[in-house]
Amino acid sequence: MTRSIDILPYEPAIIPAAKYNRNICIRRKVISPGNLKQTGGASMVHKKSAYTISREDFDAVIFDLDGVVTDTASVHADAWKKMFDEFLSQYAACNNKPFQPFDIDADYRLYVDGKPRFDGVRSFLRSRGVNLPEGQPDDLPGTESIHGLGKLKNEYFLKHIGDHGAEVYDSTIDFIHSLKKQGCKTAIISSSRNCAMILDSTNLSSLFDVRVDGLDSEVLGIKGKPAPDIFLEAARQLKAKPERAVVIEDAISGVQAGKAGKFRLVVGVARTGDKESLLENGADVVVEDLSEIGVRNDIEVIHGLPSALDSIDDIANQARGKRIAVFLDYDGTLTPIVETPDKAIMAEDMREAVIKLSNNCTVGIISGRDLKDVQEKVEIDSFVYAGSHGFDIAGPEGLNIKSQAGAEFLPVLDKAEKELSEKLRSIEGVFVERKKFAIAIHYRLVTPEKAELVDEIVDKVASVYPELRKAYGKKIFELQPDIDWHKGKALLTLLKALKLDGDDVLPFYIGDDVTDEDAFWTLKGSGIGIVVWDEPYETAASYSLKNPEEVRKFLLKLIPLGGGHE
Repeated sequence: MTRSIDILPYEPAIIPAAKYNRNICIRRKVISPGNLKQTGGASMVHKKSAYTISREDFDAVIFDLDGVVTDTASVHADAWKKMFDEFLSQYAACNNKPFQPFDIDADYRLYVDGKPRFDGVRSFLRSRGVNLPEGQPDDLPGTESIHGLGKLKNEYFLKHIGDHGAEVYDSTIDFIHSLKKQGCKTAIISSSRNCAMILDSTNLSSLFDVRVDGLDSEVLGIKGKPAPDIFLEAARQLKAKPERAVVIEDAISGVQAGKAGKFRLVVGVARTGDKESLLENGADVVVEDLSEIGVRNDIEVIHGLPSALDSIDDIANQARGKRIAVFLDYDGTLTPIVETPDKAIMAEDMREAVIKLSNNCTVGIISGRDLKDVQEKVEIDSFVYAGSHGFDIAGPEGLNIKSQAGAEFLPVLDKAEKELSEKLRSIEGVFVERKKFAIAIHYRLVTPEKAELVDEIVDKVASVYPELRKAYGKKIFELQPDIDWHKGKALLTLLKALKLDGDDVLPFYIGDDVTDEDAFWTLKGSGIGIVVWDEPYETAASYSLKNPEEVRKFLLKLIPLGGGHE
């Protein structure tokens, strides 16, 4: 028997601007309740509230991206069909066989929907009795290999998104706001490596406390659906038990994964009306749209961002019985912001504070600077260092992690650096700094009337190199590899490598810039993010500090907590 309750109205959230400079159209997809159908029988689904989620019963809700939050499932399906039809046509001609096109209704849902890209290629080709070599990650799109076909499919998908934009389901966004108003944690998962780009281009990143996507799956060795691993990893990062979490999926492989993970509630979204398949494969409830799911008003959530110094007793309570690990940005956090990067020198009293803290717990530095540069600036051998926003990681006892994905971008970074240096040479005060995995354009010393010209030149160069993305900092533009890698991913990698990802650890991250927001989001629900600012702005951090001097004082207060005392 279904329970009925209207969805609560939500208060619009302040959503920060997209971090990536994407010219992608954002379109809102509205599903009218009047268009929703009812079905009879035991699995009857009503227009309103087929199920009501209560904060008393659930701590977290995990959403699939494509088809649940965004209407990109159809774009994926079209891209798969275009790629496979081109290949199958050539394959049939070469092997004197009849051409049998890719069927979106049957083949897409059975063999590729919800699966990692290369798994989808393998699964469908296997269904047609076609054997292709795996190939290499650097295979050109269209190469007759698993990698080549997968890359061609992704190329078609990205072109469609670039040309036409991504549609967002308003009802899903309303539902997420209702959940968050009640203090429910939210996560987004996707088998796609394009998840971050889609979220950022539609300004949806801030709605989710955790994101686990195709790149995470590769880095962490997560099995693809129908294995439950990606949902279990999202729940782990949310610090939520599966028996108190909800999975929302539109793919057969997705509901199978939710059931295999023993999540308390698996909701299937059947926008095309195929409810029976989702129910047969593990969905507990099936709806045509998330406007049919209600959220009960159980608690009142109070928002605020107190000073970390004033809240040390509360922080100590959170740390009681746990080990702590502290990760920090360098510029603006351990040192004041200065005119040029070479002048950012850590004061001796700050050095003394971080060394004392490191005697009681793990301390790491995660910086946009090159690894060698930040190591030379800090000069403390016992620290763990992540340079280039986490592309390059090193530490004591032989810790050494390098991103192979980042290495693929070195040739294009070389070309872009040369072009930027030539085009910006005539502007006084601009400084082009080549890092191993990025190019930083410092314009703090540039006159205001020339700063806009610097921005225009960087945009023009970035448009020539689509493999790179433009990022922002304090009086800095950066061109970085256009992949989903950032300080939050670096933090996750470090916690896992150092065996600090268990429930007995309380990790901290302290930073002062927009590039630190990814790390703050990563710690939502599992650690403590602290922003260093002189003026408030929208942030994912839990506490704040005013300047590096307050950072130093706070680190000294953390020292007694380092032993995991009761």
